Amino acid sequence: MQRWNGWGDESIDYPLHDSARRYLETLVGPGSPTTDADQHSVLQSVPASRLPEHPLVDAAPLTRLLHARGQSLPDWIALRSGRVNTFPDGVAYPTTSQEVRQLIHFAAQAGAHLIPYGGGTSVVGHINPLDQGAPSLTVDMRRMNRLLNFETDNLLATFGSGITGPDLEAQLRAHGCTLGHFPQSFEYSTLGGWVAARSSGQQSLGYGRIERLFAGAQLETPQGLLELPAFPASAAGPDLREAVLGSEGRLGLLTQVTMRVSPLPEREDFHAIFFPDFEHGMAAARRMLAERLPLCMLRLSTATETATTLALAGHEGLINALQTLLKARGLRQGKCMLLVGFCGKPGVVQFARSQALAAAAAHSGIHVGKVFGAQWHKNRFRTPYLRNTLWKLGYAIDTLETAVSWSRVPALIEAIETALRSSQAGRMHVFTHLSHLYLHGSSIYTTYLFPLSADPEQTLARWQAMKSAASQAIQAHGGTISHQHGVGADHAAYLPAEKGALGMQTIRQIASSLDPQGMMNPGKLF
Repeated sequence: MQRWNGWGDESIDYPLHDSARRYLETLVGPGSPTTDADQHSVLQSVPASRLPEHPLVDAAPLTRLLHARGQSLPDWIALRSGRVNTFPDGVAYPTTSQEVRQLIHFAAQAGAHLIPYGGGTSVVGHINPLDQGAPSLTVDMRRMNRLLNFETDNLLATFGSGITGPDLEAQLRAHGCTLGHFPQSFEYSTLGGWVAARSSGQQSLGYGRIERLFAGAQLETPQGLLELPAFPASAAGPDLREAVLGSEGRLGLLTQVTMRVSPLPEREDFHAIFFPDFEHGMAAARRMLAERLPLCMLRLSTATETATTLALAGHEGLINALQTLLKARGLRQGKCMLLVGFCGKPGVVQFARSQALAAAAAHSGIHVGKVFGAQWHKNRFRTPYLRNTLWKLGYAIDTLETAVSWSRVPALIEAIETALRSSQAGRMHVFTHLSHLYLHGSSIYTTYLFPLSADPEQTLARWQAMKSAASQAIQAHGGTISHQHGVGADHAAYLPAEKGALGMQTIRQIASSLDPQGMMNPGKLF
């Protein structure tokens, strides 16, 4: 069963070794565990629904609680403290496009706002009902989850938009194919959510971000059905798929999505390379990109994240042996780890590996084999469970991300980390990696950890100060407000600075043309 106030399945934990706990206590002091509200008491605070009865709508308090919040730190604070101040008035589970149209009509007649819901994994407030006076209806798309059509010759697959990552990959695997889109939320997030939030998967270097994979769709809007046919390419005017990508439910509900898929790779290898410092690692990665090597992933950690990763990994014997090896090769404090992914036919993998290792060696890189890469690959969807463990120990942990051109990467990392540290009183731990690398720039993914306060409002206030300071630093240094998490409610205030007044007017007018009553997910994106 999925946790109602945390991440993932209740049966799965991410234990921390004693050495890892001591490491965290050394950095930020002992945690401050808090007492979580029990579900029964939170259910007592769910108000009566304001929606008329409808055969497709479930207004039970538990159903509404389970759809009230996503996975951001403010969402966790609200759920764990029992201070959830808004709930959807009902939740619907359509199984067909016709039922989706019925629900849009019902919401319009009831004067209700309509919130699309996929896996509930949003970390920027996409799915949270807002207190705007009108009732809200959450539409959970996860029962529209079948493979509807597979075109073998064209390598196109059409799915119901509510399909989750594991189900999508399982159905493609039966045809010898993969989408190759693996965000950290892969186990629970949905295809429709990936498109609506303009998602990026961990192996985007090889398979592409969602916009490269997205071929066509059917979007049910308050004005009717918008059909987006799949073409290999087209010069027939502006591409309306680009308007749907990143639209975050403001235009309508995605019901069917057609994706470009790839044959399953015959081989996948993930290797670790260590560098004397971040600058050497970045230079090596940029050289691999410039040579356009057939890689499926590059992930470069700063020195602080590298040290943190090794400290939290457990396997003390293996880590000690690694540290001894690297010291003997001259890598001590300041060393940085680069993970490199190779996917494809064995010959292609062998060629890419030899060229990548040559590029790394030219920048003083030390190749340590596949052990650490294999461990990362094995645990990449378990890592979010660490949030549950840390909360129990009395620590809050959150992330933020951006993307910027290469010349600005070092300064922006420093600015973000400095802004976080200087924005609140008390000790905290901050570390960063580059998770999606491009020829002309990179994403920046920063994690920050700090002890919880006894008062949840104080924890929330500290987070707000940190988030605001980091967001301002991102904009001041020319970064995008979001590389992969979308805008939602948390980033909406920063979007005008990135799009400009005319750009925001254009976005609003597109939304208004498809949703003249403003009923679709108001308060998100703009």
